Amino acid sequence: MSQQLALNLRLKDGSSFSNFLPGPNREALERLRTAVVTAATQEKALDKMLFLWGTEGCGKSHLLQAACRLAQELGMAPVYVPLAEAAELSPSLLEDAEKAPLVCLDDMERVAGRTDWEAALFSLTERMRVAGGLQISAANVPPGRLGLRLPDLASRLAWGTVYALQPLGDAEKLEAVRLRARNRGFEMPEDVVQYILSRYPRDMRSLFDLLDRIDRASLTHQRRVTIPFLRELEAMHYEDAGIGKKS
Repeated sequence: MSQQLALNLRLKDGSSFSNFLPGPNREALERLRTAVVTAATQEKALDKMLFLWGTEGCGKSHLLQAACRLAQELGMAPVYVPLAEAAELSPSLLEDAEKAPLVCLDDMERVAGRTDWEAALFSLTERMRVAGGLQISAANVPPGRLGLRLPDLASRLAWGTVYALQPLGDAEKLEAVRLRARNRGFEMPEDVVQYILSRYPRDMRSLFDLLDRIDRASLTHQRRVTIPFLRELEAMHYEDAGIGKKS
């Protein structure tokens, strides 16, 4: 699998800076956006290394993919590597990746302790430093707590700016869901979002996946998104699953 193929297969349609509600993470968003623009307009990136960490659903993957999308819009050919799928990928994927002006390494914790991947990542980090490109990594813990067997890799990852992303509060989640819905071309009334937040998992990944399903169902049935419509979808879901309706 080539680097460009890995990028093209993995970017989600909704991942952009414009539809990311920053909440308490505005500084990280602005730093990433500035770093990508600078990498596109100068011979070498001023920011060489950025590291994002935080709990599941706080926006790490969204920001990495948004950085890649912006890089593409600015005429660059970035590389996005989904390390959560390392079992299906080979460390050889990283060969020559330093030729890209931007390399985004997602889910770094998934390869901690794997000597082949750690060696490949360390080598890439060194090559990126020499080449002058921008490397953005993300994990669920900071570099020093990844459990890496190569201490030099952990220290290299911490050389640049490290941001701890904070999860959104309930009011911000409501706003984020409504923003994502508007960007998809439909309105999500506040009472509908409140209904969703009271009945479904509240992490942003689950909420956005649910929003995608609602959007498809609304288009299929040519219905506005309302609480009665959601109740009908729930009833159909539980009927298809052969279980009692959720109270």
